[in-house]
Amino acid sequence: MSKRPATGSLLGLALGDALGFPTEFNKVPEILAKFGPWREMPLARRAFVSDDTQMTLALGRGLRTAMERGRLAPKRLERPVREEFVDWYHSPDNNRAPGNTCLTACRLLEDEGRAWQDASQLGSKGCGANMRVAPIGLAPGLSDEQRAGAAQLQSGLTHGHPTALAASDLTARAVHLLARGTEPSALLGELLEYALANRTRYDETWLGDLWTRSQDPTPEHFVARGWDECLAILDRLRKAVRTHSPQDDPCLATGEGWIAEEAFATGLLCFLLFPDEPLTALRRAACTAGDSDSIACLTGAFAGARLGVDAWPADWAERIEYREDLLALGTLWDA
Repeated sequence: MSKRPATGSLLGLALGDALGFPTEFNKVPEILAKFGPWREMPLARRAFVSDDTQMTLALGRGLRTAMERGRLAPKRLERPVREEFVDWYHSPDNNRAPGNTCLTACRLLEDEGRAWQDASQLGSKGCGANMRVAPIGLAPGLSDEQRAGAAQLQSGLTHGHPTALAASDLTARAVHLLARGTEPSALLGELLEYALANRTRYDETWLGDLWTRSQDPTPEHFVARGWDECLAILDRLRKAVRTHSPQDDPCLATGEGWIAEEAFATGLLCFLLFPDEPLTALRRAACTAGDSDSIACLTGAFAGARLGVDAWPADWAERIEYREDLLALGTLWDA
């Protein structure tokens, strides 16, 4: 069992984000020219993060409020998370190249009379929903049904594509399993079993009639589209863990991470290539051709959930932006 896994995971997520933020939109040769060998990539003196960490904190605060009010349920979660997302949308600090899907959905969520399903962007399976979902995997005392439902609901508030829902569920599940002590060698088997078991499960309690905004004939057909894409990427990930050289860009094996299932898989690949070397895993994730900050923030969330707060050097953790907010949530959930 890792030591203070929630604190370790949230700090790791933010550190990965800060490491990958300056390299996003750069190809690997450009990153190497700018920062030197990837295994020695430095963290900036002032470690600024992107919207990935900002939205993780927004979700975390909304989740904390919901759980303080009683048993976690859809309406109890939706209201405070929705409010936090709208607050983020209007924040002067929301200037870190946020995704269009989040901006569009949050603008629509501001209308309190609008059902969240009508704000949701069903055409988008961008990684913006699963790069922020770690708090759902870390919060204690949730049943499997609550964790899955909450992960998919928070995704649906902005990214309603079935693959975004499934990837968020799978990402939260991976964080939860690692925090509970699942060995990295057993993780992919557990996730594959989970994806297969949930392939046609549409939870109307949490998602309402979201599926009716799609062209799918049934809710089962809708949700299976998402799980099938996640099952395909899990298959690629299993091969990559066995055959991919750590010297090569992980994006070559599992995709550049702009979309949900690829961000999940490439972030997890970087962790699984170096399960006992969290800084090396973060640096590998940040030195990628794709959505480097989102890939690295997921890698950090996985590594920190497994190894706990001691995974990260004190001098790195001390200079991360939003450090106090991250520690407050982590300490609450580790207590």
